[in-house]
Amino acid sequence: MSQGNRKIIKKRGSRSCGYGNAQKHRGAGSRGGRGMAGSNKHKWSRISKYNPGYFGRSGFKRPNPKETKTINIGYINQNMENWVKKGFAKSEKKKYLVNLTDIGYDKLLGSGKVTYPMRITVGKYSVLALQKVENAGGKIEPPSSQKSENKQ
Repeated sequence: MSQGNRKIIKKRGSRSCGYGNAQKHRGAGSRGGRGMAGSNKHKWSRISKYNPGYFGRSGFKRPNPKETKTINIGYINQNMENWVKKGFAKSEKKKYLVNLTDIGYDKLLGSGKVTYPMRITVGKYSVLALQKVENAGGKIEPPSSQKSENKQ
């Protein structure tokens, strides 16, 4: 038997078990509440010393975060055959029809080479992407919802 356990074992069965008054070791009232209870009141000195950043906020959270999902024109050109097989694009009269808004892309960027004539439907696009698509014999169109908004 170790030295630390002797009092506990010796006092088991007695009313106070070695804690003095019978009330002193009962429930959470003897320790001022369970867990973090009272950490902003009677346990404040412990919190301010050992966990100083517990209360308050830090950092910045952007209101209304909106991420645009972009894709490069060169990536579309490289994977055109796979996209036709998967159903992301259609081949029609030596032109490829690609609807990027249906796939989940918001913006078309102009990095890469364009060898296929394409008709691409996307909401936003860069000037370089437009030039490359038009030089290859294609065009970029806004989605059908934006077309109807422009007419009104």
